[in-house]
Amino acid sequence: MAMKLGGRRRGGFRDINVTPLVDVMLVLLVVFMVTAPLLTTGLRIELPEVKAAQTPVKDARLLVTITKDERVLFGEEDVTGRVDAALKENARVQKERELYIRADKNAHYGIVAEVVAAARNSGVESLNLLVEPEVEEEPPAPRK
Repeated sequence: MAMKLGGRRRGGFRDINVTPLVDVMLVLLVVFMVTAPLLTTGLRIELPEVKAAQTPVKDARLLVTITKDERVLFGEEDVTGRVDAALKENARVQKERELYIRADKNAHYGIVAEVVAAARNSGVESLNLLVEPEVEEEPPAPRK
């Protein structure tokens, strides 16, 4: 695809090749078409139901429990409002750098995120979120 510019120059017209320009424009169009849906805000997310095996907890002292009324328990101690300090002061957490979090399904996501952030800030490298495994129903026995 060539475009002729007016005017003669030393015996002929000067050609401008617009093919590279069209190629670049098509690539940009494809890039914008792919990324535009990803830029939308307020995405609706439905979390999947969990099918997981039972995870054994090594030590109850390394377990953080979040109740539906947003109380945070570290082992048996109520550490609501001072989770970060409690995790930094605990020698086992600092040594093993491991923590289990068990949150009620009705607990707000924000409090769970705060506990995860506090764990990361205190140096926890292995963070485990505990779930209640689904109980699979047995199929009914065949009739005879």
